[in-house]
Amino acid sequence: MKGKSSLASLVLLLALVALMPFSIIHADGHCEFADEAIKIGGLVPLSAPGSVAGGVAMSWAFNRAVDDINADCGVQIGDQNHRLQIVIGDSEGSPERGQAVVERFILEDEVHAVSGVYHSAVGLATMGILDANGIPTVFSEPWNDNVSANGIAEYDGRPPRNADGIDHIFRISPASSMVGGVVVDWLLAEGVDNVVIIAENTDYGQPAAADEKARFEAAGATVTQINVELGTEDFVPILSRIQASATVPDVVRILVTGETSYNLTQQMAELGIAPTVDTICVTNQFAFQSEQYWENVPDGNYCTFNRVGIIPSLFSDIAVGLNADYFEEFEDIIPSFAMASYDALHILADGMERAGTISDGAAIVAAIETTDLELSQGRYYFNYGNHNDSMPADDGMPDYFWHQWPDPVVTMMQYFEQGQSSLDAAVIFPEVYQTHGTGYMAPGEMP
Repeated sequence: MKGKSSLASLVLLLALVALMPFSIIHADGHCEFADEAIKIGGLVPLSAPGSVAGGVAMSWAFNRAVDDINADCGVQIGDQNHRLQIVIGDSEGSPERGQAVVERFILEDEVHAVSGVYHSAVGLATMGILDANGIPTVFSEPWNDNVSANGIAEYDGRPPRNADGIDHIFRISPASSMVGGVVVDWLLAEGVDNVVIIAENTDYGQPAAADEKARFEAAGATVTQINVELGTEDFVPILSRIQASATVPDVVRILVTGETSYNLTQQMAELGIAPTVDTICVTNQFAFQSEQYWENVPDGNYCTFNRVGIIPSLFSDIAVGLNADYFEEFEDIIPSFAMASYDALHILADGMERAGTISDGAAIVAAIETTDLELSQGRYYFNYGNHNDSMPADDGMPDYFWHQWPDPVVTMMQYFEQGQSSLDAAVIFPEVYQTHGTGYMAPGEMP
């Protein structure tokens, strides 16, 4: 009897399936996808002089997002489910290479949208191409202020709609000024007066250095800026200039990204320049990758670093799951740019679903402007876009708030034990996020 009952149930199920729309079948979690897949171009650095580790983490996050979205039957447009597909392109951290990859995305791969970009120079070089071709884009990591603000131009006293260069561009990483404001506010609260900034000679390093230098000088601090090239391995000649100075700096602020920042920080520590009782070390956010950091910067205990993205103590269930899978793969803590890359694909997929199209860029942009999603780094939304009659300047906001997620978390963190996991490092600023009940710790101090 049991066998006959099971057979009858199967026949009934098949009959019901036959009555469903031909393009979508849901049975035991299985989905039938439309013939046309949605292609997302993922632009990341996977070769030197770009930040290779950053590109690997972002690629992992893209693939994880694709798997999760497809496991949930992909992107539903009308009565059809479309499978999501990621097309990875290596920018090498180069503007010229980034442009070539984006052109390939558009002309050969025929992508429907783009995400990624680690280096600001690549973002600035590619955004015009993406906008001109109507490609909805959610950048997950470039910081240069002009990535969002570049296209805002005056027209009868107000920026026009469809502003050149940014109409199709969104950003969920912070602008440099958003990060720099937190770092400078903290250092000024610590009483620094003599500042050394070491900045990479790129469209990230130079604007960021200019912004922070202006903030320091406005508060009366003295700033010395030293510019370096990405990919430099021997910083001793440059660091010797700091050692030869008649005045010991209160802080050395490193505005150098990726693996190059490891070289610089280790050599600075080896020479006894920072961190010391007299000089604060502020290194790149890549220090949050604790396994890589300690492997390359064994003398970097007590260095501080800015952390962009939700802090581990505030991880949501989504973030906890992502971090566990990332740790299983890389034996390290998930960085913010990987979380942002994961979230960016969900934002694009959600925008397409709500727009009801995978090919109408303007409609997808309009939908993304009204995003309201809880993802790994928090709630995503965009205050300023074509959906909003007011512009950033109307509310006294900088131009970069156009198509900019306004709520990325920026904190200062510090290691205080050799080989410490970044999950155990102290959040020292802002005070509301402090995890160990303490602010900055000079070398040798404990929370």
